Amino acid sequence: MTTHRIYSTSFGKVYPLYVAKAERTGRTQAEVDEIIRWLTGYEQGELDARVADGTDVETFLTEAPRPNPDRSLITGVVCGVRVEHVEEPVMQEIRYLDKLIDELARGKAMAKILRS
Repeated sequence: MTTHRIYSTSFGKVYPLYVAKAERTGRTQAEVDEIIRWLTGYEQGELDARVADGTDVETFLTEAPRPNPDRSLITGVVCGVRVEHVEEPVMQEIRYLDKLIDELARGKAMAKILRS
């Protein structure tokens, strides 16, 4: 999938994939939501509305109300790329979210995932 296609994909299409990945390993939708809220600053109602209304991934991330300043603590590899070295800002935000969901699916404790 090209970068443009990722950006223009509805977040409502990507979100269930994150939830399914978590649930396959015994984690929950509530945990996925907590991660997304931590990363973006959306309240639960705002998150639910964005999932439902067809907002694209780029808009979902660039219009995040309160991006967490601790997201810069997210490091590691996703799809063979170190997230801390991604230069394009929107792609880095996508990779941050991917990395957090990967950590959840691998059984990492929420406190560690949320860099607390």
